[in-house]
Amino acid sequence: MYVAVKGGEAAIRNAHQLLAERRRGDRSLPAMTVGQIVEQLTLAVDRVMGEGSLYDRRLAALAIKQARGDLIEAIFLVRAYRTTLPRFGASLPLDTGRMVAERRISATFKDLPGGQLLGPTFDYTHRLLDPALEDDGAIDPAVADAAPAEDGLPRVTDLLAEAGLIEPDGSGEDAEPADLTREPMAFPAGRDLRLQALARGDEGFLLALGYSTQRGYARTHPFAAEIRMGEVEIEIAVPGLDFPVSLGRVAVTECQMVNQFKGSGTAPPQFTRGYGLVFGHAERKAMAMALCDRALRARELGEDLTAPSQDEEFVLSHSDNVQATGFVEHLKLPHYVDFQAELDLLRRLRSEWEARDENGREAAE
Repeated sequence: MYVAVKGGEAAIRNAHQLLAERRRGDRSLPAMTVGQIVEQLTLAVDRVMGEGSLYDRRLAALAIKQARGDLIEAIFLVRAYRTTLPRFGASLPLDTGRMVAERRISATFKDLPGGQLLGPTFDYTHRLLDPALEDDGAIDPAVADAAPAEDGLPRVTDLLAEAGLIEPDGSGEDAEPADLTREPMAFPAGRDLRLQALARGDEGFLLALGYSTQRGYARTHPFAAEIRMGEVEIEIAVPGLDFPVSLGRVAVTECQMVNQFKGSGTAPPQFTRGYGLVFGHAERKAMAMALCDRALRARELGEDLTAPSQDEEFVLSHSDNVQATGFVEHLKLPHYVDFQAELDLLRRLRSEWEARDENGREAAE
């Protein structure tokens, strides 16, 4: 018989206490501080800010600590906190061409105006565990003090656009962008809504979809035209002023993907685009986002819809890890009534099957 486990509020309080104890761990070791997480687990903090849709490093670090390092749980905490915040206005579009770049690379052009900036990256490291990290290793001060590029760096796609070799990026559109945090998802979705959903989407899910496009499922033949990471200025328009007011800077990663070219009777052959922009240093996420963005433009570009990455309802409805977590983990909650109903139905079906089988044997005899 299926019996419910009883315990109520006391059991839940005890579970919370046990969680706090496990979170603290061995008390002979120093407790990890929020400041340490901000400074030393920066990529985890950046992911939580990006998928939590809230740019605040300390809050993201606090969520990581509270979640015991479970980043999806931390994203959930940040999203929940975000809903309590007032909204004072909207910023002007970011001008990533004026980015104070710490990293800027192109896989399509070797010699770029402004040069390539390798910056902090795992790309050229050996994938070997480093025992020296058991202790606080020394850092070359000349490297540690390296300054980012203060001058604006021209975009690779702008260089292609000047020669008419790539489609326009749509920057001249004046329509008010959709806001996924205020209005429910609706299909068909415009590119603005798709990009917002992809920016909040789960990195692993988008990575798998982006990988699928490279393996032939909606092949788009991508080239990483440019990936840049650095700080961009946030500005707002203030009524009565004829100039924008700066609120500060945020760190972002931008990926411009150049994809297979298209042409028609009314337009010459041009490369097409995929775009990704996320908070913090998150190149893998920005690249996966750009691959998925291009795949989701299949209908707009007159391509056959043959792969999951081209199905906007599939992609956008399943990319949000907070929603996915809710649907999967709710299975841990009580389903006693549902299960009893299924159990009773199964027993009736088995009884009918056994009676029919017995009648069949009697008729055969």
